[in-house]
Parts: sequence; structure tokens; C-alpha cells
Amino acid sequence: MMLRYFIRPFACPRIKLARGLSFSKEVPLIVEPEGYSHLLGSVVPLDVSWHMPNASRDSRAEFKKRRIPRARFMSLDEVAGEHPLSLPHMMPSPSLFATTCKRLGISPGTHVVLYDTIGVFSSPRALFMFKAFGHKKVSIMNGGMPNWEYASLPVDERVFEPVDYPEPELSTNWLRNYEDMKVNATAAPSESNNHELVLDARAAPRFHGTAPEPRPGLPSGHIPYSISLPFDILLETVTTGNGSQFTRLRNTKELYEIIARAIGSDAPLQPGSKVRIVNTCGSGMTAAIIWLALQRLGVNSALYDESWMGYAARPESIIATTT
Repeated sequence: MMLRYFIRPFACPRIKLARGLSFSKEVPLIVEPEGYSHLLGSVVPLDVSWHMPNASRDSRAEFKKRRIPRARFMSLDEVAGEHPLSLPHMMPSPSLFATTCKRLGISPGTHVVLYDTIGVFSSPRALFMFKAFGHKKVSIMNGGMPNWEYASLPVDERVFEPVDYPEPELSTNWLRNYEDMKVNATAAPSESNNHELVLDARAAPRFHGTAPEPRPGLPSGHIPYSISLPFDILLETVTTGNGSQFTRLRNTKELYEIIARAIGSDAPLQPGSKVRIVNTCGSGMTAAIIWLALQRLGVNSALYDESWMGYAARPESIIATTT
């Protein structure tokens, strides 16, 4: 099957984002290291670093060496639900989520600040998880641990005690499953009222089917009628004085322009839009970066939890390419 998407020229209108944002000043969606440091005594920083299997990095070991003061560590592969295809880091059960939070000294009223050691990579996925379970006070650190160190802020170690975290309720409307995606794969947006706008965070060559998937045995390509939106174009790379680099989320104007250009319209980004959006990627990790960018613009969206690993592994799946 061959699908081609034609994107018309896009002229960004004057953007008024404040109206679409509902995040309180007390609990911002994104915090900068300099603005966060004075809150050290009232929030819980949580290292949620995750790396691709071929990265040869040990997140837990790195956490033990250096971390933000009072930080705890949460493994997204360990806090994960069981899946019939044995896929990693799927959404956990409410019980597992609550038990993990108790162990980490996090209560439902705790303001949690999530960060990772790449900059912005796995922290949006963790933010999505907390939000889906109804945890109100949660933010991410823009630029993560590298940005913290870039700002010359201190690292520290401290012992913490477990607290109570009652089992929450998972907001299932935040997630999509395979049956939901089959609907999107069999009808064009103009032909079905049930169709959702599907944004794919993988690299464009994998989306188009011109480059192999990093996971053996999986074909490349994409869900029919989905749109390529590689997660890395939503991020900017900062180079420090010693030559190291980290990523951080772009500003709202840039995010608006990038997403609207990829979609071919700014309609889904407007207040009151009825267009439903679902994000996908390779394994459900970087799809949360698109989700975060949309949240930054005041746009709600869902996440296809199993993503391409689950979709492409099923022989009955319809796979589109542009080759």
C-alpha cells in the first residue's frame, strides 16, 4: 500500500496561547532549573531516565553517582503492566503505580518534578503516566539533569521514608489500544467520524519504510492515514561549555508552527477543536514527547500505549509505506 501526504504552505497566525493553557502558577507543566531550585524543600524530584536498549547506559547506576537533591529513581520498565506480546514499559496497573509511589515516598498530594539524564526524552512518558492516574501536582524539568548541571546547581544525596499512596483510578480515555488503531487504519479522516488524527514520533525513514526498525523482526512503515512528526524536531539541543549536549522542549511559538506544518492545518490546535489526536512511536516512549508539546499548547491528546511494537507485530495489521 502506498500513501502520500501533501502538506500545503502554512502561515502561522498570531498565537494566543494563554487562553488555551490551564496550568496553575503553583504547578506548572514545565519548570526550568533556575526557577525550580528554590522549591527543593517542597517538591520531590524523580529521576525517570530510560535509554534505548543499544545505548549501553545504566540509568540506575548513573542515578547513584549524581542526582538532583532529594531525588528518587523510578524505572519505567519495572513500573509497567503485563502485555500479551510482552512489550516493555506499558501502563502499569493502579495497584503497581500506587505501591511504587508509596515506596518512593510520594503521596497523591506530593508535587513531583520528573527529569531524565538526556534532557527531554523519557520524562514526558512518566508525566503522561502520572497525569493519566489523576496525579495533579506533577511537572517535568526542562533539559533534565544535564540542564541542572549546566546551571551550576548542586547535586546531593538524602534518605527518604515511604508514605501512603492509595490505589488510583486510571483514566482510560488517555490511552488507545490495538482495536482503536484498526479503526484509524481502515478509514480516511473524511470517511469516518470515529477517525483520530494519529501522529507518529519515530524518525521519518522508519515511518516511510525506507529504513529498518531497531527492533529485530519488525517491519518499518506506518499506520495508514497517520502523519510523521519525529519527536526530535520538537526539541532543541543545547551544547555546554565542555562540549556535552542535552535536549529541551522548544518554545510554544515554535511548537505551534512545527506541529501545524506537519498536520497541514492549525485547526486541531485551536481552542474548542473537536479533532481528536492520538500519539504513537516505536514502543510508547517518545510518543509522550508529542503529547507534552500538545499539552504545552493547551491541546489534550491520547497515547497508543503499545505503539509500533504492538501494531507491527500482529500479522493482520495494515502497514503503509511511501516507497
